[in-house]
Amino acid sequence: MNRRSATVSPTSSLMNPYIPFSRNHLLQVLFVSFLVFWAVMAIRPTDRLQWLLENVLVVVSGLLLILTYPKYRFSNLSYLCIFVFLCLHTYAAHHTYQNTPMDMWLKASFHTQRSYFDRVVHFAFGLLLTYPMREMLMRKAGLRGFWSLAVSAAVIFACSALFEILEMIVALVGAQAGQDYMGMQGDPFDTHKDMALGLAGAIVSMGIVAWVRYRNRHLGDKQRNKATA
Repeated sequence: MNRRSATVSPTSSLMNPYIPFSRNHLLQVLFVSFLVFWAVMAIRPTDRLQWLLENVLVVVSGLLLILTYPKYRFSNLSYLCIFVFLCLHTYAAHHTYQNTPMDMWLKASFHTQRSYFDRVVHFAFGLLLTYPMREMLMRKAGLRGFWSLAVSAAVIFACSALFEILEMIVALVGAQAGQDYMGMQGDPFDTHKDMALGLAGAIVSMGIVAWVRYRNRHLGDKQRNKATA
């Protein structure tokens, strides 16, 4: 298949990173949908300062994806994973991670002492962003097989640790706003749990990729055996 071909099957359109943006209807939908969602979530957030701090990640990530797009494109499946993660984060930034509707319901119904949506997002960080990381490492670093899975998970784990360090710095220099941004909620092991959840999500993600690769290879072997029988 030609690198620039835009006539692809639905499955190929998810995996092909070479579809021009002008013909990439799925990416166009994701881009416009996120802009609209972000704009809605920017209206009267629960805490404007918290919203600004949380959206540093969104703005930096968006600019990097846009500025590097002419030279490096992810597949649509990777963009879909990134889209879902950024939507989860943007939703939490609007309400603050401590006061999402899900957490308010849990506290009212089950008398929980802390908020859990941040745990969901940390798990989603590993689950959704390890695949794009693996795609980039395979294409740019030439990783293959087991190492493409293991190194991708390790890099995401390192990114999770780096984010926790940045949170600590914000907490140290940001007074009460920084403490609220860090969101430990009285748990001395909050940072460790967040990193562990990110790693767990990465392992699940790469486990799914490994299973799909094994299944496709097994089906391919069966088809070849039938053809030569």
